[in-house]
Amino acid sequence: MLRLQSSAMSSDPLSLPPPPRRRIVVGCGAVSADFLAAVASYPNPDDKIRTTDLKFQGGGNAGNALTCASRLGLKPRLISKVADDAQGRGILEELKADGVDTSFFIVSPDGNSPFTYVIVDNKTKTRTCIHTPGHPPLLPDELPLSSLTSALDGARIIFFDGRFPETALKIAREAVSKHIPILVEAERLREGLDDLLIVADYAVCSAKFPKAWTNGASTARALLSMMLRLPNLQFIIVTMGEDGCIMLERSVDDDPDSGEEDVDSLLDSLRLKSPNYMTLPTCILSPKMKLTAKEIGTVSGRLYLGTAENIPPPEIIDTTGAGDAFIGATLYALCAGMPPEKMLPFAAQVAAANCRALGARAGLPHRTDPRLAPYLL
Repeated sequence: MLRLQSSAMSSDPLSLPPPPRRRIVVGCGAVSADFLAAVASYPNPDDKIRTTDLKFQGGGNAGNALTCASRLGLKPRLISKVADDAQGRGILEELKADGVDTSFFIVSPDGNSPFTYVIVDNKTKTRTCIHTPGHPPLLPDELPLSSLTSALDGARIIFFDGRFPETALKIAREAVSKHIPILVEAERLREGLDDLLIVADYAVCSAKFPKAWTNGASTARALLSMMLRLPNLQFIIVTMGEDGCIMLERSVDDDPDSGEEDVDSLLDSLRLKSPNYMTLPTCILSPKMKLTAKEIGTVSGRLYLGTAENIPPPEIIDTTGAGDAFIGATLYALCAGMPPEKMLPFAAQVAAANCRALGARAGLPHRTDPRLAPYLL
């Protein structure tokens, strides 16, 4: 049977406060078996090259994010599907070893589990993914109401990565009826994603998604447009790798005396305040105000600019799964009630730790990692 790599837990516990009291998170989305090949540089056509490192490891956005959440101290339950093959058994084995509840998985007797070939270029610090989807896909009828009710019992928050849209929407509607908050990942345009975004309380987007979804001229204007189109959203985050992240938070109480500023100009002013001498992640935030964009509209809220850790180049091994790590840390922060100015640096720190090992999970830190202590104490 294929065995996927699982990282050993930290053996240097710190005197940390207990994890959040309500710490059950439910996710629905992608899992995968990742075949990771590190190479000195990406090959040209017809080249024959040797790997510098080779690993088999679990992957998939939802699987990675909930593995991260588990290592941070949450209790994740994952709804997904694999086949009864070597890859599927390896996927389940690794998730269970990391404390992820897989009892709501569907295991198909036929078909194939999803797997991905990941080529990691040591020279450019980039990765190329060649994915083979699982078959057959997860369908709504495979998740009866009794199982869904059990999965959502006691949940603090629900996470969707945009896969299995029909099944995800079924879960989302049940979550809304139970008043369970929803976080949606918007990595790229996908069928059915809009239906999930409409009911989402929080969204975490890739760098390209807001402009692609809104045809916005800038990221800041696109975030404002998303807030206006999705009135249920409390905040939107766009992650930008080494350039950090931007977050737009909606205000629940409008102050008639608050100022008004163009959202692009406001973001520029935050960037000017960003310290370029800091190594660790930081966060700069605006006052609550009316954020405007010509021909788009106005949202009352606050803009945040989060910086990424300035990782020394020799320490960067692989960026695979950095965005998933960020989301896993965001799930923890929401359960713990962290304010955004603490949540964004915390999530950036977790993502940076994951870039220091090969694959999407090997570098995910545990709760006892000393690098996380300033955010957890």
